[in-house]
Amino acid sequence: MASNGKGNPPAPLQPQVVNKLLDLLTTDDDFRNLFVADVGAALAQAGYKEPAQSSLTGSSAASAGSCLQLQSGTGLASKEDIAQERVKLEKALNAVQHFTCPAELCS
Repeated sequence: MASNGKGNPPAPLQPQVVNKLLDLLTTDDDFRNLFVADVGAALAQAGYKEPAQSSLTGSSAASAGSCLQLQSGTGLASKEDIAQERVKLEKALNAVQHFTCPAELCS
């Protein structure tokens, strides 16, 4: 996951959002296409809401959408691969992980 440049790490995804995200990534071709094209919109469809700005710093945490954006030259892992790695993905997506997209989501 990427930092927002202001030192604020991305917030972990809520467990129910992670479950819905992984359910959709393993079953729904239209959602998979949306995830590749616009991670933020896909996360919103899965129930993710951007964190509010901090009243103390005036800045917000890094966007989960920008953090989960696939790196250039990589593709989304197959439905079967995501299903097989689901436990690892749940752990990775429920916590801040090295500021990179979990490898199990990439092909």
